[in-house]
Amino acid sequence: GAFEKMPVSAGQVVIQQGDPDAKELYVLESGHLDIYKRTGSGGGDGTKLGSYKDAGQTFGELALLYNCPRAATIKAATSSVIWKIDRETFNHVVKDAAARKRQLYESFLKSVEILSHLDAYEVSQVADALKSETFKKGDLVVRQGDV
Repeated sequence: GAFEKMPVSAGQVVIQQGDPDAKELYVLESGHLDIYKRTGSGGGDGTKLGSYKDAGQTFGELALLYNCPRAATIKAATSSVIWKIDRETFNHVVKDAAARKRQLYESFLKSVEILSHLDAYEVSQVADALKSETFKKGDLVVRQGDV
């Protein structure tokens, strides 16, 4: 089907960096998946960049949005349950809204001088982590000295 439940075992690779045949986007239901990125010609999984631990987190959309090879390896750290959404469903339901939001966030992030050293993948990861907040006139946003 278009939206399919997929149990994965600890150690199982869900996405392999460099795979040119990306067909799905994934949504985490439960468990813990780690994100790895290889640089250069080194073998193995590469450097661990982070994890997916929260229900509802999505991954795998970059390759679908941009028709490019997978940018990182995603491996289950524990037994996990994920849902996969096929490319056609993704394109019809999600792509336009996700692309507009990502483009807006990435455009903003690229204008931030302190982030100018980040590559496209890193900028996309920061964009994914952004959470929008709305403030009314006069609301306190940041207080000097707060940690």
